[in-house]
Amino acid sequence: MKQDLATIIRLTKLTETSLIVTWITENHGLVKMVAKGARRPKSSFAGKIDLFYTATVCWSESKKSELHPLREISPEDYRQNLRKSYKNTELAAYFCTLMESVMEPNMPADGFFDLLNRGLDFLCNEPASLRALNHFEKELCKIIGIFHHQKQAHRLIESAFGRLPRNRDRCLNLLEND
Repeated sequence: MKQDLATIIRLTKLTETSLIVTWITENHGLVKMVAKGARRPKSSFAGKIDLFYTATVCWSESKKSELHPLREISPEDYRQNLRKSYKNTELAAYFCTLMESVMEPNMPADGFFDLLNRGLDFLCNEPASLRALNHFEKELCKIIGIFHHQKQAHRLIESAFGRLPRNRDRCLNLLEND
């Protein structure tokens, strides 16, 4: 069994009763887990799994696939304030999809977990802004090792990884109308 502090960045329906939960963990990087029975009303996971939650999680390592069985979850931060603003929720979702697009599954990645949680915590207390979006991208470039002070961070990410997540344009449209 492995245990780590982790933040949920994606939820995907697997079956009528189960979910695939994608996490960015503090020590194990990007990890995908199967939460069997999580969609059942009386599941032991009920109320403990939702986007942007940070929790201590325990899982068994799968030898057959990149999907590991989730065994236990103990939420630490529900980030309820984040859901009070549509713009904040959209920007938080962009932070998550951006990080997922640059990380390798099951590879330890120093700095990613901290950056994501700082970004999400910021959005719990402050309004979403272009400045926050640009700062997050810049900090991500520094972690990845592609930062250049004379170039825009989103262009560096696009160049290194082929494209940016599609929800970036939606965030720009929402934030530019302020």
